[in-house]
Amino acid sequence: MSALALAVLFAIASAAAYAAGAVMQERLAADAERHTVLALLRLGRWWFAVGLNAAGGALHVAALAYGPLSLVQPLGLLTLVLALPMGAALASKRVATEHWRGAGLTLAGLMVLLVLVGPGNTASVLTTGRATTLAVVATIVVLAVMVAAKYAKATIARSILYAVAAGAAFAVSSALTQTVTLRATTDGAGALLSPIALVLAAMSVGGLLLSQVAYRDSGLGAPLATVSLANPIASAVIGMALLGERFAGGGRGAVVALGAAAVAAAGVVMLTRPAEGAALPAEAPTKVEPLPLPLPLPVPQREREPEPVALVA
Repeated sequence: MSALALAVLFAIASAAAYAAGAVMQERLAADAERHTVLALLRLGRWWFAVGLNAAGGALHVAALAYGPLSLVQPLGLLTLVLALPMGAALASKRVATEHWRGAGLTLAGLMVLLVLVGPGNTASVLTTGRATTLAVVATIVVLAVMVAAKYAKATIARSILYAVAAGAAFAVSSALTQTVTLRATTDGAGALLSPIALVLAAMSVGGLLLSQVAYRDSGLGAPLATVSLANPIASAVIGMALLGERFAGGGRGAVVALGAAAVAAAGVVMLTRPAEGAALPAEAPTKVEPLPLPLPLPVPQREREPEPVALVA
């Protein structure tokens, strides 16, 4: 089996593990009122979900060890697609038609991108100079987007900007993960303690924190779609600018790849949008205070008629 085929298999397995872990965590979150934090730690389902996420991360690293960054990162969008039937089966619900359409568009776009990945694209290692350049440029870009988000007036604009910064940080983290993984296979475990590994850890934590801020301000839908799209786009830029990755067909292939990416992006937006007719969370009933009753008015007393004076004869 070729290295590219192994990368695709590992990436699909990683997406499946992440999807299963996300679905289980969502179900546990729905039961959060019945479980405290300490109670969750005693639940086997919670630890199983944690294990699924860990397995997803390990499989993602394995995919990066065999395939190009511009292929592995877009395949991560399969997490949103695979979570649909898993979540529906666990909750005994039907998947909305709009979500099926979004899944179809996402799969169509990914299939075209998969075909366009050139056979010469393989997992590549960043040189120390290029890794340093990537870290510096990424830090400047992320800080600039954060400053723009801080001064954004609209809440949704602020959330989207934070999500863009998170997606960029995750892309840089994946690129550095690929470099550290490949170096560890040749240089040994010492590569895990290199400056590149420290930057990798900082970018991973930063992306996680930025995504949480984005979700906090305006919910899950728009920020999740933005993070999911910003990550592969930034990865494609890194792969082409620093790793020498190219699409088959030259310029025409790049144009087709942009079209496929737009189709996949439309599918992701549909996947993260609430289904039509979905029940909205019930609002707490408004307590109606009784109107104050008017004080009783004093009843006017009839004036007593003077008693007749008896005349004394």
